[in-house]
Amino acid sequence: MSVTVRIPTQLRSLAQGSSEVSVEGATVGEALAKLGVVHPELTSRIFDDEGKLRRFVNVFLSDEDVRFLQGLDTPISDDQVISIVPAVAGGDS
Repeated sequence: MSVTVRIPTQLRSLAQGSSEVSVEGATVGEALAKLGVVHPELTSRIFDDEGKLRRFVNVFLSDEDVRFLQGLDTPISDDQVISIVPAVAGGDS
């Protein structure tokens, strides 16, 4: 399946400035792994040493947080969009 991965502004320098990258994969995990093949620097920013999504990285498939679906095993279909969204923290202290 062909899917578009949206790259957040903070990570675009690791993807040669691209805001979107098209990759193949049957699941979210496969698509993100293919993204890592094309742009290896992104892998360590998305996954921890155990291959799990980093705690402060949110991944959405068509506006649904994959953590509330099947995680990295969430199946994808052609032309869906995966969005990588780094968590934002802060506020008044």
